Amino acid sequence: MGLDPVLADVLACPQDKGPLYFVPDDELLYNPRLRKTYAVDGGIPVLLIDEATDADPASAAALDARIASGELTPTFEP
Repeated sequence: MGLDPVLADVLACPQDKGPLYFVPDDELLYNPRLRKTYAVDGGIPVLLIDEATDADPASAAALDARIASGELTPTFEP
């Protein structure tokens, strides 16, 4: 379903208040600083700290590589 671009521009991690990265193929938001992911359910981000999941090392490395390549962009520039 995706994420509304207007909404994406104002999303921040509820824990560290930094930008997130939307991963469209997995329908999730990723915080590379904490290596946490947040689900996006039907286009609605579930930004509850208690429902965040830890990205396993392999997934985090793959997402970090996608960020470094410019494939994934932050929700906002700090």
